[in-house]
Amino acid sequence: MSVSLDTVEDKLVSEVRLSPLQAKVFVLVVKNGKMTSEAIASSLQIPNDEATKTASELIELGGFIDFSKTEFEAMHPRFAVVNMYRRMCQRENIQFKKNLLVDNIAIVLERPYDDARTK
Repeated sequence: MSVSLDTVEDKLVSEVRLSPLQAKVFVLVVKNGKMTSEAIASSLQIPNDEATKTASELIELGGFIDFSKTEFEAMHPRFAVVNMYRRMCQRENIQFKKNLLVDNIAIVLERPYDDARTK
């Protein structure tokens, strides 16, 4: 089962059990680099408090690094996606083991992550 940039949000929802909004915010910040909650809100056309809440949830889930109350940055996808998957396994009492689909999600997100940070 392959993952593409077009399907990565759906795979984050199905495999890592992020909410659709969490998946959107995660992919947005991976692709764009460090963003403020205002920039996330504007980009996704959602209220600022919802952007802040969702980005804060992604810190708790292991996907984002906390820069400040209003600035958010994604961890490298190889770490972030596996972290989020591991925490989902813990929450749901599923044995954590290698998951090729989760690895593929991380691989697909690596290039846009690196591109956004080497402009």
